[in-house]
Amino acid sequence: MRRPVALRLQAALGTLALAAATGVVLSMPEAAAAAGGATGYATQNGGTTGGEGGQTVRATTGTAIHQALCGRASSSTPITIEVEGTINHGNTSKVSGDSCNTAADKIELKQISNVTLVGVGNGAVFDQLGIHIREASNIVIQNVTVRNVKKSGSPTSNGGDAIGMESDVRNVWVDHTTLEASGGESEGYDGLFDMKANTQYVTLSYSTLRNSGRGGLIGSSESDVSNGYVTFHHNLYENIDSRAPLLRGGTAHMYNNHYKGLSKSGINSRAGAKAKVDSNYFEDSKDVLGTFYTDAAGSWQVSGNIYDNVTWSQPGEDNNPAGPDPQSNTSVSIPYSYPLDDASCVPDVVSATAGANKGLKVSDGSCTPQNPDPTDPTDPTDPTDPDPTDPPTGTNLSIGAGSDGSSKASGTSYGDVRDGDLGTYWSPAGTTGSVSVKWSSATTVSKINIREAAGSAGTIGSYRVLNHDSGAVLASGSGAGVIGFQAVSLKKITFEITGASGTPRIAEFETYAP
Repeated sequence: MRRPVALRLQAALGTLALAAATGVVLSMPEAAAAAGGATGYATQNGGTTGGEGGQTVRATTGTAIHQALCGRASSSTPITIEVEGTINHGNTSKVSGDSCNTAADKIELKQISNVTLVGVGNGAVFDQLGIHIREASNIVIQNVTVRNVKKSGSPTSNGGDAIGMESDVRNVWVDHTTLEASGGESEGYDGLFDMKANTQYVTLSYSTLRNSGRGGLIGSSESDVSNGYVTFHHNLYENIDSRAPLLRGGTAHMYNNHYKGLSKSGINSRAGAKAKVDSNYFEDSKDVLGTFYTDAAGSWQVSGNIYDNVTWSQPGEDNNPAGPDPQSNTSVSIPYSYPLDDASCVPDVVSATAGANKGLKVSDGSCTPQNPDPTDPTDPTDPTDPDPTDPPTGTNLSIGAGSDGSSKASGTSYGDVRDGDLGTYWSPAGTTGSVSVKWSSATTVSKINIREAAGSAGTIGSYRVLNHDSGAVLASGSGAGVIGFQAVSLKKITFEITGASGTPRIAEFETYAP
């Protein structure tokens, strides 16, 4: 059975009003892009921060994106470009300037650095228009959809790549994007996420890649082996023929991805490449790992993966599948830390987090909800929320309700937190754990009161209050007592202790209506 999904709303997207003029670029007081930083190999080589610290502008056309780049003081002046609406050939023109090098048939991030491109508001869709990164560094692309980019037919863009990187590219973080096509090469499409000609220190995270013949490549030929140090995590590859990815030379780290419906091959490590493949879920696919279509072998280190209805071809001169019982044939050292979900949890986690317009939700590697970011709109310190220091009044809704939790110490009961008796209590089987109050029908709650048993006051450290129905974090903080939050209708509310100075004892978990 899959464990509950781990989610966090990292930050609220911008809600500033859009000017009526089509394609206008507006100066914003602060970035509406998500808080939080890059992950994986994008954290190396000095890190990837994009336009952090620079001006923030809003753009609703491709021309406006290019104007924002060209309007900077220099090609390295930091800038965050918030994008809303559909960007296509009809509203994308070449713009000239000393700080840019743009083109009319793609979004061109060429010979520049320190740029963030983030979808906001109702979303950003790049329709039949690819994003090209060339001779560039420190680029962040987040919360956008790029679809149906063609290399043949009409209109064409970016060599058929949704996002393509080439020629001395360094430090790119692509996060919470949806990259999709409507077929393979015969229909005019190429790769969804390509890197070549000395591209290094790249992370693709929480993204969906689907309905394409080619997921992506690292290295354009067996001689193009100067690319690498690429991380792929918490991505969905769905209905892809091959190249998930194709890796020629270099090192790549794939963890917690969900691969579903790979019809020909998946991770294709060749030409001396090394792939570290951690806790991924492969489903309804063929030849998900190995060296394929060449005798130039690559290698892999595997651990914790699940192979669900995966078929394997027979080895041959140009075919070396890792299965049916994949074993490591190399060792790969990873220079960064990373939280790792169990592979059995990956389909649920990825389904809830990967892709554009998913609220920038992420997993913390433990399949339990994370703390909200301070800018989360459900932050309990919002001045419109009830004062958490007010003593609770009214009826304690927990009396007569149900209860359960994640663990309990011997001799304790979940029911002791809703019996109105301060002399009984529940304790977790350790210093952390969760206890819930639940009702048979939806109940509106806006405040809880956690009462510790005699002799244990001050034991509870950090906590989360969770809407168990949705996984949303209602409040977080430290210590017991009264906790207020925005009123919410739910059937089950959970108090999770994430840190304590000893064994907590909760005598009562009281709940109150607004």
